[in-house]
Amino acid sequence: MPSSLVQAFFDEHTSTFTYVVHDADSSACAIIDSVLDYDAASGHTSTASADKIIAWVRAQGLSVQWILETHAHADHLSAAAYLKEQLGGQIAIGAQIRRVQQVFKSIFNLEKEFLPNGSQFDRLLNDGEHFQIGNLRATALHVPGHTPADMAYRIEDIGVFVGDTLFLPDVGTARCDFPGGDAPRLYESIQEILGLDENTVLYMCHDYPPPGRAPQCFTTVGAQRNANIHVHDGISANEFVAMRTRRDQTLGMPTLILPAIQVNIRAGYFPEPEANGVRYLKIPVNGL
Repeated sequence: MPSSLVQAFFDEHTSTFTYVVHDADSSACAIIDSVLDYDAASGHTSTASADKIIAWVRAQGLSVQWILETHAHADHLSAAAYLKEQLGGQIAIGAQIRRVQQVFKSIFNLEKEFLPNGSQFDRLLNDGEHFQIGNLRATALHVPGHTPADMAYRIEDIGVFVGDTLFLPDVGTARCDFPGGDAPRLYESIQEILGLDENTVLYMCHDYPPPGRAPQCFTTVGAQRNANIHVHDGISANEFVAMRTRRDQTLGMPTLILPAIQVNIRAGYFPEPEANGVRYLKIPVNGL
């Protein structure tokens, strides 16, 4: 069962779960995988989703210690920068974000001032690195495959926040066809997670439920091993890679990938305004 120390917020437009994890013995908390609302047709942003989180955090009297990203999302913009402005805290992501920044700096031909060194984030976390959320012990787990930089966050006595590495058992697993994606590595990453105790709670970043089921934010290692449609026990690495490769060839690009990546590799910040005071994002024609 999910912990009472975890509050989930679901963004219906992007099917994204944002979590606030708080320490029962202090006011410290972490926000994981936030959403900045973005209208692709107009290029307008709003903070409605993030403001719900801010209101809840303040109502509970919590103090934000961390704003954690599992990876540079391609399906929604991060509200990390706005949350930091409103609530404080350190924005953290996996150290391999530098590889992702390098790739997309080239794809988008970003300004020379943008340095692909991770400096836009307050903290870069390495595989196996421990950190604290108040008195809660957390561990960063490097789980590449969906992207080279994906991280999961294991929080003691609570569970693992898996990002896009796994979905609910009846949905399966994440795609691997973005730049730097790697289906064999994803299989290895999933096996690392599924090697945990079968009662370990796994918190999803997304849910795309089939008809008749409401969105759900958690499952367990045991449920995944028994029933995940892509990677249950008995599925070999070769079988998984063949399935994932075939499936990825049928998928279109996420609606928000072009704006999302440009913002998310900057820790949720937008490019600096140009001479007319307007901030711009770029669209590479036939570039992806």
